[in-house]
Amino acid sequence: MVDHPITDVSFLRSGFLPWLKHRISTLLNPQPKSHATDLAQAMRLTRQLRDFVNGSRSLFWTRQAMYFGSSLLAAYYYDPTIALFCFSFCQLTEAFDNMVSARVMNWGGGSLAQARLFHKSLLLTSTLSAFSVALFTLLVASFEAPGAHFTPIFFLFAAGLFAAVNNHQLPSVLLVRLIVYGGVFLYIPVIELIQLSPPLESLLWAQFATVVFVLFFVIQCSIIFLKLYREGLDQMDELRLERDRARSALETKSQFVSVVSHELRTPLHSIMGSLSLLSSGALSTAPEREAKVLNIAHRNSQRLSKLINDLLDLQKLESGQMDYEFGSHCMNTLVEEAIESLNPLAESSQVRIESTLPSAEIFAHIDHSKFLQVLCNLLSNAIKFSPKGAVVEVSVSQAAGSALVRVRDHGIGIPPNSRDKVFGKFSQIDSADDRNYEGSGLGLSIAEQIVSAHQGTIDYVSELKKGTTFTVSVPLV
Repeated sequence: MVDHPITDVSFLRSGFLPWLKHRISTLLNPQPKSHATDLAQAMRLTRQLRDFVNGSRSLFWTRQAMYFGSSLLAAYYYDPTIALFCFSFCQLTEAFDNMVSARVMNWGGGSLAQARLFHKSLLLTSTLSAFSVALFTLLVASFEAPGAHFTPIFFLFAAGLFAAVNNHQLPSVLLVRLIVYGGVFLYIPVIELIQLSPPLESLLWAQFATVVFVLFFVIQCSIIFLKLYREGLDQMDELRLERDRARSALETKSQFVSVVSHELRTPLHSIMGSLSLLSSGALSTAPEREAKVLNIAHRNSQRLSKLINDLLDLQKLESGQMDYEFGSHCMNTLVEEAIESLNPLAESSQVRIESTLPSAEIFAHIDHSKFLQVLCNLLSNAIKFSPKGAVVEVSVSQAAGSALVRVRDHGIGIPPNSRDKVFGKFSQIDSADDRNYEGSGLGLSIAEQIVSAHQGTIDYVSELKKGTTFTVSVPLV
């Protein structure tokens, strides 16, 4: 005996039921969308809603004239009661539509959920309006002889063309109107062809062909207006993106001018003052003071040199002209080199650097000089933000095919939700003009781009007043 496919429950268990369960789960637990995507959708839908409402309100008296004129013709030539009923139905739908439109115009915007709710409300009022027009034309057609439906068909043509020209802002509303009008448009001649079964030479077939042609024309007009409006929306979105980019560039420029002017002014004043003292000969009889002034000038010239080098590195990274020479390098050796180069700074800041290195050497696929630059930047930041007598800890380890370097300080810490500032260009946590910690705000931004070029990651965990730990991960050889 062969099981019938419809009664074979194994199919339900193995195929249909799991599929149905998956679909229900998807509907009940939709995948989360990013906030930026929701915001973009909310802005676009809000624009469509307001364009639709503005167009609808501007044509209010035009629609009233059409309702009144068609009702007057129906009352005089067909039936006053039917005309009054249809006119009242149209006015009721207009009242609902005006109420929703007023709420949309008074709405401040911003919420995607609220925009979708308004969209559904306008779709409902537009559906009621379309049915009122369709009912009016059907009732008028019922009073006419077969083939003599010029008035109701022309009313439907006018309503369809009016929707194509003025309802393209909301495709769902336009689609509902075209379905309702198109259905009645075809129903009037088709029902007579079915009832009368006329020969092909009958004018009823010519009327049907004309209706199909006119309906095709209305649909084409709808597509053209919808396409033009969508292109306009896309252009507006592109202009909005360009505006945001211009604002971002202007903000970056302002930050650049502010940071660079601050970082240039202080060391330049110090160097100029030191050179002025030396050139005047006032320190020629005090060798110790002269050496101290020279040391100050030297440190500030190094500070200027670092700023210029950071700017040059940033320009190379932004233009994609940074050259890398990747190879197999020992992470233990790199960390020791970085500590050795930063020990003078640590000693002058009364901070101690301690390292924890594995007994077995760990080799990573990196550019030696660029990765050393990243480590030196992390160590200098840790020293800069550590109090006197503190310890900066450096460790090397490996996990999941990556070499890990951690730099931990016990300094001031980083406030929550500050990642954009930490890794941003020309941005600092302490951005006041009289800030306590010098720096261009470029070091970590450059470090992040260099690590990214190594197919690695850089991140941090921090707690205010307890310190910060930066972790760099790069692929092993």
